[in-house]
Amino acid sequence: MNIRRVGFDHPDAIKLNDAVQAEYVLRYGDNGDETFLTPQDFLPPRGVYLIAYDEFDRPVATGGWRSQERNEENYSDGDAELKRMYVTEEVRGRGLARRILAALEEDARAAGRLRMVLETGTKQPEAIALYTSSGYTLCPKFGFYRFHEESRCFAKDL
Repeated sequence: MNIRRVGFDHPDAIKLNDAVQAEYVLRYGDNGDETFLTPQDFLPPRGVYLIAYDEFDRPVATGGWRSQERNEENYSDGDAELKRMYVTEEVRGRGLARRILAALEEDARAAGRLRMVLETGTKQPEAIALYTSSGYTLCPKFGFYRFHEESRCFAKDL
């Protein structure tokens, strides 16, 4: 796998974002993740967006982080918020999500972020298993979905 930094507005990022949103719609029966994101959220040094490409140069996995500071949505100073982690169905189970996660953690750490935080949902048990096995623990809810019953928030010190 070849992991590359790209813009959140890159055509491959848009393609994978559409795919993850479609999966959210299937799992939750709603409109997908309605968290407001912009390409600027993922510009270094305040964030990064990664895509993994397979041996045929097809985009197959993605993830990004964006800086957050203490605010009314319950973030803390120095947070790096994980967003849009996704692996296409045909390559799941090969450790790609774990590789993307490790690369994002390293990048956020190098950028001076103190803690990686993420929000996922109860209908994503694979995601919850990945994060807990990677050292993430439940934390007080934050972000757009902090009042939703199915929301679960996790954090890991960097």
